[in-house]
Amino acid sequence: MKTIELEPSPEYAGPPQGNGEPAASPGGGPGPVSGRRPTGRRWVAGGAMAAILLAGLALGFIPRWRERRETIADTTQLAAPTVSVVAPAWERPDTGLVLPAEIRPWREAAIYSRANGYLKDWVVDIGAHVASGQLLAEIETPELDQQLDQATAQFALARANLHLAETTDVRWQQLLRSASVSEQDADEKTAAREAAAASLAADRANMQRLQELVAFKRIVAPFAGIVTTRSVDIGDLIVTGSGSRELFHLAETDKLRVYVRVPETSALGIAPNQTATLTTPASPGRVFAARVITTSEAISTASRTLLAELEVDNSQNNILPYSFGEVSLKAANSGPVMTLPSNSILFRAQGLQVAVAGPAGTVEMRSVRTGRDFGQTIEILGGVTPADRVIVNPTDALVSGAKVRVLGPPGALVANRP
Repeated sequence: MKTIELEPSPEYAGPPQGNGEPAASPGGGPGPVSGRRPTGRRWVAGGAMAAILLAGLALGFIPRWRERRETIADTTQLAAPTVSVVAPAWERPDTGLVLPAEIRPWREAAIYSRANGYLKDWVVDIGAHVASGQLLAEIETPELDQQLDQATAQFALARANLHLAETTDVRWQQLLRSASVSEQDADEKTAAREAAAASLAADRANMQRLQELVAFKRIVAPFAGIVTTRSVDIGDLIVTGSGSRELFHLAETDKLRVYVRVPETSALGIAPNQTATLTTPASPGRVFAARVITTSEAISTASRTLLAELEVDNSQNNILPYSFGEVSLKAANSGPVMTLPSNSILFRAQGLQVAVAGPAGTVEMRSVRTGRDFGQTIEILGGVTPADRVIVNPTDALVSGAKVRVLGPPGALVANRP
């Protein structure tokens, strides 16, 4: 067998010293170098590798985490509806009340006949300016004339009977003094005289009644004015009573009465002698001075309004009676009022409500009390304060607790008190 000789291994120099260097050889020189890597360097390299790995993970994870959080926040913010808000503002309305008005004549009369007959003639037509007592038409009354003639004759007969009764009574009283007749006969003659006097009075009253009826065959104007209606023509049958018809309609238009209905919320601001202005569609651009004469001093249960009557001068006949117009009334209380835009009010079963946006964008539904309507704005009597942020054009789906995103800086919404 062949013998293999191994080369002797270098002598083990022992573990490294405290400074990490190999132990010295017995001869004083450096000992032989070991073939294994030192353990401390391995730990340093491992720590460096771990630090690099952690740094890489951190640099990759943190941006993604931030981006994800921003995405979630943006999504949450976009999910809430974007709204515009406004603060209740104090304003001093200077337009007052603009109300529809009905223009009526100062005086008017529907003229009917008190006598039966046929229209003989009419002397005025529509649009005629007539004076008080002026003849408008004349009626033929043959039956009434005959009744008057008969009553006149009856009155004459009664007067003759009374004269005879008086003469007889005087004579019988003289005979009674000489005892030529009895007292009973004398009393009968006295009673006959009194009966004749009563009959004469009755016949006189009947004759005067018929005379007054005959006078009504002349249709005259009760006051000065304008004839606005003529409903009859020559030869028409004129009948009195329930089947009668209007012959003429007369209106006094030198002054006009204007009637307006004031809402209940503004009723206390209307008083007699208050000035106003009147405009009419027939005279665009012209303004007529008006004055409050009186009010009904009661609210109508049907319309919840106050009826006010105004006076307007129409001596130049610039305003047509029976037309419509608009009256501008300046309310007595012209102080500042708190208002909100009309498009911020919600009409719900609970009543009028507004949506108020809180500091965190949380919606709070509030009931409000409203006053006068100024068109684009409405007077607010209670429910909100100038510090509240009221949502404009709120949707019907808004409820208390909902989240919204307010458009614009909240600091720009400040209500200024005049």
